[in-house]
Amino acid sequence: MTELTPISATLLISCADRRGLVAAITDFISRHNGNILDLAQHVDAAENVFFMRVEWDLTGFTIERDQIAGAFAAVAAPFAMHWELHFSDAVPRMAIFVSKESHCLYDILYRYQAGEWQVTIPVIISNHPDMGSLAEKFGIPYHVTAVSKETKPQAEAEQLRLAQAYQADFIVLARYMQILSAEFVEHYPNRIINIHHSFLPAFAGAKPYHRAHGRGVKIIGASSHYVTAELDAGPIIEQDVMRVDHRDSVDDLVRKGKDVEKLVLSRAIRYHLEHRVLVYNNKTVIFG
Repeated sequence: MTELTPISATLLISCADRRGLVAAITDFISRHNGNILDLAQHVDAAENVFFMRVEWDLTGFTIERDQIAGAFAAVAAPFAMHWELHFSDAVPRMAIFVSKESHCLYDILYRYQAGEWQVTIPVIISNHPDMGSLAEKFGIPYHVTAVSKETKPQAEAEQLRLAQAYQADFIVLARYMQILSAEFVEHYPNRIINIHHSFLPAFAGAKPYHRAHGRGVKIIGASSHYVTAELDAGPIIEQDVMRVDHRDSVDDLVRKGKDVEKLVLSRAIRYHLEHRVLVYNNKTVIFG
């Protein structure tokens, strides 16, 4: 953040829907001289759940920064709100897990170097040495933890130790081709972001683009989601598709698929970094 950029606070809120919620939240900000910069809300009528993301400028706000959470807790309690408070000058630490495929990692590192995101990448962890030279170019520590069926528990323990040693706030699986155990995921609930082709489950397993080509698919796509203990069944953050046709070879599908994967993963990372995601019932509300 530069000195000219005002620091803002963001609240992410969910609770049972009822009258007076918006009034109570905005009144709290207004009474303490806050200027709302962005406000979005949604009500799930079927579940009767209220969701809100509200961001306000802290310039002139009459409550000290370290006391905002305590002050808002008094507002939230009568409504039984679930809420998070974030500040715009906080810089999250994003660990990256990768295997041999490089397209998502290249895209992330380009956006990182270009200053597209307010984030620090303290470490890249892999089960292969292939991406080590790329990490070196960006000056990011690179650690290899070989994974086999026999050594998986020990490898995961070392990966977890590394992530915690580098104080990772969240993890991005940039085409990391290993399944994380439920025990590992428990340490980062809704803080591990994965990307995969959207052929799942119809084209699960090896060579999905070859199998899709054999079926004459007309669209290909990608999904980014938070990782849960159930494989590829976590809350979806972002998806996109691209049309293809009979003229496209398998190589064309792979190339186009990689393009979609990069875009979808980068959007998911941005939504997470900007605190635009609320998770409930294994679904997400995205305040784009």
